[in-house]
Amino acid sequence: MKFLKQWVPSIVIGIVISLFVRTYVAEAMRVPTGSMIPTIQINDHLIVEKMLWASSLEHGDIIVFNHKPSVAEERMRLVKRLIGLPGDTVEVKEGVLYRNGAQVDEPYLQLTMDYDFGPVTVPAAHYFFMGDNRNISYDGHLWENKFVSEDELVGKVIAEFSSPF
Repeated sequence: MKFLKQWVPSIVIGIVISLFVRTYVAEAMRVPTGSMIPTIQINDHLIVEKMLWASSLEHGDIIVFNHKPSVAEERMRLVKRLIGLPGDTVEVKEGVLYRNGAQVDEPYLQLTMDYDFGPVTVPAAHYFFMGDNRNISYDGHLWENKFVSEDELVGKVIAEFSSPF
């Protein structure tokens, strides 16, 4: 009985704190697909900072979000690179990404895109995302619902760890 009185409050407090941190501060996640190769490999683990109100999103950030790409599909959790902020015009011509008419340097890509896309303008309170493995990534250039609402954002990737398996 003495054991329970000593340890149960500590265990309960630990569980409450960990649930609070996971829900509102940061969460570990595993990446199940190859849409972000070479930056993130299949089964890599991410630390996602969820306090988006305390940070600003910038072009090139890697973001986790929940999105329904089309009317026929279920909402899914995705990880992609932020390409377009509200008001940006995004276009892919001859395998090159252009944002607001300027060519974007993307050193993280291994292959040139084999498609053309756009131009599209990102609406207010929305974002446009693409994977780093552009030719196989199911991302904004293919989605029926091309833009992700700010209320669908989960968090920003702040660390990535390779899977040991």
